[in-house]
Amino acid sequence: MPQAHYFKPNRFDTIVNNTVGWLARRGISLMGTAELSVRGRTSGEWRAIPVNPLPYDGGPYLISARGHSQWVRNLRAAGGGQLKVGRKTQQFTAVELPDEQKPELLRTYLERWGWEVGRFFDGVDARSTDEELLAAAHRHPVFRITVTG
Repeated sequence: MPQAHYFKPNRFDTIVNNTVGWLARRGISLMGTAELSVRGRTSGEWRAIPVNPLPYDGGPYLISARGHSQWVRNLRAAGGGQLKVGRKTQQFTAVELPDEQKPELLRTYLERWGWEVGRFFDGVDARSTDEELLAAAHRHPVFRITVTG
């Protein structure tokens, strides 16, 4: 079985993620950023990382630009989590979408945040065809979230 697609953060990415997460915890959202918290699938402890929730028809959605990351694996196991910006916390459940439902969401995500995450998409961008986006879809998990509280 091939290894799941994943771009591990480098040192600079880690510093940026820590800074953006720190800002989100204090109520400062950069271009829609929120802090995602999900219980670890092994430890049961809360794990947090900044994400860009995509507001879209029937959404919001969480898209993993880096691929099958730890937060993706934890979210699959937990079935939900929470998004925080400052003191506002939203509990949610999550449903992972099949690849055929991803192209328009990936396009919209790349239109908004391509400058930030485009390097993780192997040459696919917001101008790519539906077929190109579909071919890349298996590398980028997408979850539709439903706020529950």
